[in-house]
Amino acid sequence: MLAQVRPAQFDQWLEQCRAQGVTPLVLDVREPWECATASVTPDGFELLNIPMQDIPARQQELDPERPVACLCHHGMRSMHVGMFLLNQGFEQVTNITGGIDAWTRERDNAVPLY
Repeated sequence: MLAQVRPAQFDQWLEQCRAQGVTPLVLDVREPWECATASVTPDGFELLNIPMQDIPARQQELDPERPVACLCHHGMRSMHVGMFLLNQGFEQVTNITGGIDAWTRERDNAVPLY
């Protein structure tokens, strides 16, 4: 089952990852134009943009043992990518519920809504 985290609880997820001694990855699966419009600022995590349709061809860029939180606009694309990664043997995958839209509303209102 794919774990879910709301942006308002994201710091707790980060703390759990840090307790393992690793820097987690936020995998932004939106299109490049979306990332140019609005993006999160890495703070205690690495940020990587791979559009959803490119994930199968580029999954070798990801460490299956590293904690990954998937992000999109509203949480559906990221949920699909998260399920795909779990099925590929990734062990610690989480979906950021509500996507960057919820990130803006719950965590950082400096991130533009679109």
